[in-house]
Amino acid sequence: MNKRDFAFGKMNYILLAVGMLIVIIGFILMGGDSSTADAFNPDIFSARRIKVAPVVCLLGFVSMIYAVVYKSKDEKEEAE
Repeated sequence: MNKRDFAFGKMNYILLAVGMLIVIIGFILMGGDSSTADAFNPDIFSARRIKVAPVVCLLGFVSMIYAVVYKSKDEKEEAE
């Protein structure tokens, strides 16, 4: 199989996997107990759930975009 048959190189797929892992970690950080009709849970407004986790997810999505546009040195030399 020729290298040109694949849309991305090996490094692109590695970067995509790392980005997806970061997004999954962000969603795990957002999780936790919720409030019920009987009891209010103030933990739903914790800094981890409303500040840290969304930033982690955003960084994961940005890294996935970078993985898509990343071009390795080998590909750059072939294009020239």
